[in-house]
Amino acid sequence: MTGKVPDDITPDMTNKSSVVPSGARFIGIAGLPEITEGADLAGMISNAIETQGSVLKSGDIVVVTQKVVSKAEGRTVDLATIEPSDFARIFAGHSGRDPRLVELVLRESVEVVRKDRERGILITETRHGFVCANSGIDSSNIVGDETVTLLPEDPDGSARELLRRLRNETGIRELAVIITDTFGRAGREGHVTFAIGLAGMDPFMDYRGQPDAQSKVMAVTRIAVADEVAAASELVMGKVDRVPVAIARGIRYVPGNGSARELVRERAYDLFR
Repeated sequence: MTGKVPDDITPDMTNKSSVVPSGARFIGIAGLPEITEGADLAGMISNAIETQGSVLKSGDIVVVTQKVVSKAEGRTVDLATIEPSDFARIFAGHSGRDPRLVELVLRESVEVVRKDRERGILITETRHGFVCANSGIDSSNIVGDETVTLLPEDPDGSARELLRRLRNETGIRELAVIITDTFGRAGREGHVTFAIGLAGMDPFMDYRGQPDAQSKVMAVTRIAVADEVAAASELVMGKVDRVPVAIARGIRYVPGNGSARELVRERAYDLFR
């Protein structure tokens, strides 16, 4: 995606913008250079938005993929530096996977929830509480055949710092930031993008205690609006299009000091384990 893209463009996959019936809009931001450790990610995002001809507005949510955050924070590992354990060698031997990667998956987890030796899949719980394949470790969209990225140490902290910098850069106070990653889902095929870090917003839209259209009081409904924004933003970002940032506009959310940690279900209430 090159050249200036006005904010009022109509939907098509070339300009990376889409409009949904609710009035919410998602604008993909391209043009960021390759991110390296120590990069000024907030500055790069601001520059890319300006170069594209877009502008941040009050109430916008800036959605950023985990991959660029991890790169900027130096959360990359050269597999040549990893010495696999006996378990990692044995597990990898059943599927032909790299035992060094298996070892790194184990190191980045607090629990192995499920394992499939034949396919070499480990479903783990990370230190953040996320239950996902291979501790969220990824080798796509990164330079080097033996380099992988890890999840940020503190995705919520990363989001807070990005938000602080973007507010300073723009002078706009009512902004929010969501950091995303793509996970599989229990009982469903395909992958969906989730919020793993956020700042400036409540992750939920809470309808408990409110009457529905039939005047019945809702007792349990809390919509994970941060996850919905993350998933919708993927439609204008993609995995191969070099669009690691999106602006979500016109989203109804509650400003505040929320965190993505709130989206992680407590173990005592997790009926799938």
